[in-house]
Amino acid sequence: QAQLVESGGGSVQTGGSLTLSCVVSGYRYNTGNLAWFRQVPGKERDPRDGVACISRDGRKNYGDSVKGRFTISQDGAKNTLYLRIDDLQPEDTAMYYCAADLLYGGLCVLTAGNYAHWGQGTQVTVSS
Repeated sequence: QAQLVESGGGSVQTGGSLTLSCVVSGYRYNTGNLAWFRQVPGKERDPRDGVACISRDGRKNYGDSVKGRFTISQDGAKNTLYLRIDDLQPEDTAMYYCAADLLYGGLCVLTAGNYAHWGQGTQVTVSS
Protein backbone atom coordinates (compact mmCIF):
# COMPACT_ATOMS: atom_id res chain seq x y z
CA GLN A 1 0.00 0.00 0.00
CA ALA A 2 1.50 3.32 -1.08
CA GLN A 3 1.93 5.92 1.62
CA LEU A 4 2.59 9.61 1.05
CA VAL A 5 3.57 12.04 3.79
CA GLU A 6 3.77 15.77 3.12
CA SER A 7 5.69 18.38 5.09
CA GLY A 8 7.06 21.89 4.72
CA GLY A 9 3.90 23.95 4.95
CA GLY A 10 3.61 26.98 7.17
CA SER A 11 2.64 30.61 7.48
CA VAL A 12 4.50 33.09 5.28
CA GLN A 13 4.10 36.63 4.12
CA THR A 14 3.25 37.68 0.59
CA GLY A 15 6.26 37.37 -1.66
CA GLY A 16 7.90 34.63 0.39
CA SER A 17 8.87 31.12 -0.67
CA LEU A 18 8.31 27.60 0.58
CA THR A 19 9.43 24.15 -0.45
CA LEU A 20 7.00 21.33 0.25
CA SER A 21 8.17 17.74 0.49
CA CYS A 22 6.38 14.44 0.05
CA VAL A 23 8.04 11.20 1.08
CA VAL A 24 6.64 8.24 -0.79
CA SER A 25 6.84 4.68 0.51
CA GLY A 26 5.18 1.32 0.04
CA TYR A 27 5.79 0.99 -3.68
CA ARG A 28 8.64 1.13 -6.12
CA TYR A 29 9.37 4.79 -6.67
CA ASN A 30 9.37 6.17 -10.21
CA THR A 31 6.95 3.60 -11.55
CA GLY A 32 4.04 6.01 -11.86
CA ASN A 33 3.11 9.66 -12.01
CA LEU A 34 3.17 12.02 -9.05
CA ALA A 35 1.40 15.30 -8.52
CA TRP A 36 0.62 18.17 -6.18
CA PHE A 37 -2.93 19.40 -5.65
CA ARG A 38 -4.39 22.03 -3.38
CA GLN A 39 -7.72 22.72 -1.77
CA VAL A 40 -8.93 26.01 -0.36
CA PRO A 41 -10.41 25.87 3.15
CA GLY A 42 -14.20 25.81 3.09
CA LYS A 43 -14.32 24.42 -0.44
CA GLU A 44 -13.91 20.76 0.39
CA ARG A 45 -16.88 19.95 -1.84
CA ASP A 46 -14.99 21.21 -4.88
CA PRO A 47 -12.47 19.05 -6.73
CA ARG A 48 -8.91 19.51 -5.63
CA ASP A 49 -7.02 21.90 -7.87
CA GLY A 50 -4.03 20.38 -9.65
CA VAL A 51 -0.97 22.61 -9.54
CA ALA A 52 1.88 20.45 -10.83
CA CYS A 53 2.70 16.90 -11.80
CA ILE A 54 5.70 14.90 -12.95
CA SER A 55 5.50 11.89 -15.20
CA ARG A 56 7.45 8.68 -14.82
CA ASP A 57 9.75 9.80 -17.64
CA GLY A 58 10.35 13.19 -16.04
CA ARG A 59 8.00 15.32 -18.11
CA LYS A 60 6.27 18.01 -16.08
CA ASN A 61 2.93 19.72 -16.30
CA TYR A 62 1.72 22.83 -14.47
CA GLY A 63 -1.61 24.44 -13.85
CA ASP A 64 -2.09 27.69 -15.74
CA SER A 65 -2.53 29.72 -12.56
CA VAL A 66 0.85 28.72 -11.12
CA LYS A 67 3.19 28.65 -14.11
CA GLY A 68 6.38 30.51 -13.43
CA ARG A 69 6.05 30.44 -9.63
CA PHE A 70 5.75 26.71 -8.85
CA THR A 71 8.47 24.15 -9.54
CA ILE A 72 8.00 20.42 -9.14
CA SER A 73 10.99 18.15 -8.74
CA GLN A 74 11.95 14.82 -7.24
CA ASP A 75 14.83 12.95 -5.71
CA GLY A 76 14.52 9.27 -6.53
CA ALA A 77 17.27 8.29 -4.14
CA LYS A 78 15.23 9.77 -1.28
CA ASN A 79 11.81 8.70 -2.64
CA THR A 80 10.80 12.32 -2.25
CA LEU A 81 8.71 14.69 -4.33
CA TYR A 82 9.12 18.46 -3.92
CA LEU A 83 7.14 21.57 -4.74
CA ARG A 84 8.89 24.89 -4.53
CA ILE A 85 6.58 27.90 -4.44
CA ASP A 86 8.01 31.36 -5.07
CA ASP A 87 6.39 34.78 -4.73
CA LEU A 88 3.61 33.40 -2.58
CA GLN A 89 0.30 35.24 -2.79
CA PRO A 90 -2.71 35.19 -0.43
CA GLU A 91 -4.66 33.20 -3.02
CA ASP A 92 -2.11 30.39 -2.63
CA THR A 93 -3.47 29.76 0.87
CA ALA A 94 -4.67 26.16 0.82
CA MET A 95 -4.05 22.63 1.99
CA TYR A 96 -1.49 21.07 -0.35
CA TYR A 97 -1.63 17.36 -1.11
CA CYS A 98 0.68 15.05 -2.98
CA ALA A 99 -0.80 12.19 -4.95
CA ALA A 100 0.37 9.11 -6.85
CA ASP A 101 -0.98 7.33 -9.90
CA LEU A 102 0.70 3.94 -9.93
CA LEU A 103 -1.05 2.59 -12.99
CA TYR A 104 -0.34 5.12 -15.72
CA GLY A 105 3.15 6.09 -16.87
CA GLY A 106 2.32 8.44 -19.73
CA LEU A 107 2.22 12.22 -19.58
CA CYS A 108 0.77 13.20 -16.24
CA VAL A 109 -2.48 15.12 -15.98
CA LEU A 110 -3.84 17.44 -13.32
CA THR A 111 -7.10 15.64 -12.70
CA ALA A 112 -7.64 14.48 -9.14
CA GLY A 113 -9.66 11.45 -10.21
CA ASN A 114 -6.62 9.97 -11.93
CA TYR A 115 -4.77 9.59 -8.64
CA ALA A 116 -5.63 6.78 -6.27
CA HIS A 117 -3.13 7.48 -3.49
CA TRP A 118 -3.04 10.65 -1.40
CA GLY A 119 -1.22 12.12 1.53
CA GLN A 120 -2.86 13.90 4.46
CA GLY A 121 -1.82 17.33 3.27
CA THR A 122 0.25 20.23 4.56
CA GLN A 123 -1.23 23.68 5.16
CA VAL A 124 0.16 26.79 3.49
CA THR A 125 -1.09 30.14 4.75
CA VAL A 126 -0.04 33.40 3.10
CA SER A 127 -0.68 36.70 4.82
CA SER A 128 -0.60 40.10 3.19
